[in-house]
Order: sequence, then C-alpha cells, then structure tokens
Amino acid sequence: MWTVYRSKLPKQNRPYSRYAADAAVLLGQLIRKARIEKRIAADEFATRAGLSRGLLRRIENGDLGCAVGAVFEAAAVAGVRLFDFDQKGLTSAISSNNEVIALMPKAIHTSKPKAKDDF
Repeated sequence: MWTVYRSKLPKQNRPYSRYAADAAVLLGQLIRKARIEKRIAADEFATRAGLSRGLLRRIENGDLGCAVGAVFEAAAVAGVRLFDFDQKGLTSAISSNNEVIALMPKAIHTSKPKAKDDF
C-alpha cells in the first residue's frame, strides 16, 4: 500500500497593477461600509451572501485572490452597485454586447516574423 504525501507549495503571488489593487481595496471598503451602515454583523452578512467569515474579511480587505463571483455576491447583498445599470439596464447591456461580439472575429492571429534564411 502506498502513502501519498502532498507537499504544501507556497502560494504564488501574481503581480497586479496598482489600479487593480486600488480598485479591490475600494470595492472592499464600499462593501464593508454598506454592511455597517445597514447594521449587519459580519457573521450574518457572510451567511446571507453564502460566504465564510474569513472570505468576507478578505473581500473587505481588498484581497485580489478572492473569487470574482464571491466578490460580486457580497456587493449584491450589500447593495453596492458595480455598474451604472439597474437589472433591466444590465440585461440590455449584456444583450447589446453579445450582438457586437458575435460580429467580431473568433480569434486574433498575429503575424509571425519571417524566418531569416539567407545564409
């Protein structure tokens, strides 16, 4: 019988732009501010959003490693609008973008450099 040992690899830190890092911090602050203004405890909020308490803390701290779906759900429960659309406007924008994307090429091919074969 074989025993499998799994080594814990160190979590690799992906480099993010300053803009992305600042946007995550701002969104986390907006979610936390809305939660506190609504007087919802973190445990109750996490339960409503279907998140763990630790994940909610990471979202509120602007951790870029959180799943985007979890962040969007926390924002929705908090009432933080991510776009300048209501539900009908959001659906309309998605439909409009789908029409435009359907007309675009499926893939982008870049030209390859010519081989230098003049020996």
